[in-house]
Amino acid sequence: MAEKNSTITLSNLRPARGSTRGKMRVGRGPGSGKGKTSGRGHKGHKARQGGETNPGFEGGQMPMYRRLPKRGFTNPFKVIAQPVNLKDLGALLATEVNPDTLFAAGLIAKRDVPVKLLGTGAVDRAYSVSGVKLSGAARGKIEQAGGKISAE
Repeated sequence: MAEKNSTITLSNLRPARGSTRGKMRVGRGPGSGKGKTSGRGHKGHKARQGGETNPGFEGGQMPMYRRLPKRGFTNPFKVIAQPVNLKDLGALLATEVNPDTLFAAGLIAKRDVPVKLLGTGAVDRAYSVSGVKLSGAARGKIEQAGGKISAE
């Protein structure tokens, strides 16, 4: 335990006196108070090794996830693009817009995930866009501002 005058640091942190107890050693004879059945009672599912139930178990009743009808489909190959709005392009120093420049400016989190430019906001200069998908509104605003768009 640290002395009263010393400062507490990560190297001398200790729990308060009496706040923690030692681990109970079960199955060590009748004198321990946790011998024989080791606190598991007599027989039954929870007395067995690995005798926990799954999270959806409802005591033998037909569980909710089996009672309700199943609908729909989740496409495992779905790719969600990272959105970037036109108003955010002001953070770019250059007029070149591609995944590398957007990543360097901190507008996208991952360089290797597809990016889509959305039309919210105004275009302040003529951007040269490549390697990025565009919404119809974004495409129109960039072309109107004199920018050029190469194939996605």
